[in-house]
Amino acid sequence: MLTACNQTPAPAPNTHDADVKAMQDSEVQWNQEWASKDAAKIAARYADDAVLMVPGGPPTSGKDAILKSLTGMVADPALSLKFQSSKADAAASGDIGWTQGSYTLTLTDPMSKKVVNDHGSYVTTYRKQADGSWKAVADIATSEVPPATPPAKKH
Repeated sequence: MLTACNQTPAPAPNTHDADVKAMQDSEVQWNQEWASKDAAKIAARYADDAVLMVPGGPPTSGKDAILKSLTGMVADPALSLKFQSSKADAAASGDIGWTQGSYTLTLTDPMSKKVVNDHGSYVTTYRKQADGSWKAVADIATSEVPPATPPAKKH
């Protein structure tokens, strides 16, 4: 009788592979939403307390601020963003995970009004939501394109 009270609980099910696949599948959908330039659907991939960090700009914190920023980006006719993870992992706890990969970006430079091409690397940290979906909580990109040198000053 006493041993029944001292049993250890059954271990949580191992959902690692399913969690990694779910994050990767989410990124495939996210790419499609970028292609369709649907700011609301793109922003819906972020948690309410998410932060987005992109080259050349300050961090954007919170889903509402991210949506506002994305709305301006997708209005650019030249905009194209594609990304592909090369690594993905999830914690044994099944509540947090990450992807790492590369991206290509084409957009209109707001200062020069010229179309620019960028490429680089990213890391996105995800948190599993109560409904089982994965939302980005930290999305960080770093460009591999060197910054443009400023024009030489005329004397």
